[in-house]
Amino acid sequence: MSNDEIKSFALSLGFFRVGIAQAEKLDGRYLDEWLQRGYHGEMSWMHTRRDLRLDPAQLFPNARSIIVCAMNYFTADEQKGDSSTAFISRYARGEDYHLVLKARLKKLLSYIQQRESQTKGRVFVDSAPILEKEWAVRAGIGWRGKHSNIITRSHGSWFFLGELIIDRELDIDQSFPKDYCGACTACIDACPTRAIIEPRVVDARRCISFLTIERKSEQSPPPELAQKMGNHIFGCDICQEVCPWNQKFSQQTDEQPFHSRIGLPELALERLISMNENEFAQRFQFSPIKRCGYDRFIRNIRTALQNYRQKNSAGKIMLT
Repeated sequence: MSNDEIKSFALSLGFFRVGIAQAEKLDGRYLDEWLQRGYHGEMSWMHTRRDLRLDPAQLFPNARSIIVCAMNYFTADEQKGDSSTAFISRYARGEDYHLVLKARLKKLLSYIQQRESQTKGRVFVDSAPILEKEWAVRAGIGWRGKHSNIITRSHGSWFFLGELIIDRELDIDQSFPKDYCGACTACIDACPTRAIIEPRVVDARRCISFLTIERKSEQSPPPELAQKMGNHIFGCDICQEVCPWNQKFSQQTDEQPFHSRIGLPELALERLISMNENEFAQRFQFSPIKRCGYDRFIRNIRTALQNYRQKNSAGKIMLT
């Protein structure tokens, strides 16, 4: 079967862009330098699974081609509210994208196997050691922005990536040829914790997404970071929100699973802090938010509440 048939079916599944890269071992210099600087923080798996990330054949024997698919998740809701209301990253306001994309990619694999019965493959959605951003560039999806996310000229960077590795050689797409960020440093300048050390290099230890999701300690981060987290309790969209490509080219997703299921009344910090573990499990059963777990979720709310109370107290002092 042809590449066009594969791509056409993938587009019918809700992906807006599809590209194909050759499954080959990657040069590990960029990853090694990042790890040596300690920018991975507590994400020890980035180091222990280093070799797996660089060689698709270690993840899937006889890997020949990597089909990279992009699915738009942008919703226009700005979750506007004051600092007494929690902020949750746009990607986490709907259903768990892992479940949505995996189901679609499995359909794509089945479609290929119906026409090429001997084909074998494996699906990846941000849940295995694969350098998906590198493969996205190689497959021609887009370029790596200075905030380190992949950007397209049609949708900006508000999209999920998923990969299907198969043991069949396909025609390979051209790697994305150009960086369209130019001299812009909006994302670097806007990061409140200065996590973007230099273009395309993020120190996860300072990143609000890491601090609210991956950081294991149940204690709040050091004050110099905690105070800059504001009301963020799960993830951070600041670097994407200020990106000119997103401001100009974001498109409302047609995928209902990614539309927000969280209203502002539900996000009041004073209300969330009283949530018990059972309520957390039920409320976020099919949400990416379950990833951080109950204890860290409450830790994040506690930090956000402290920031709100300090800000509110400072405002009262200024008025008196």
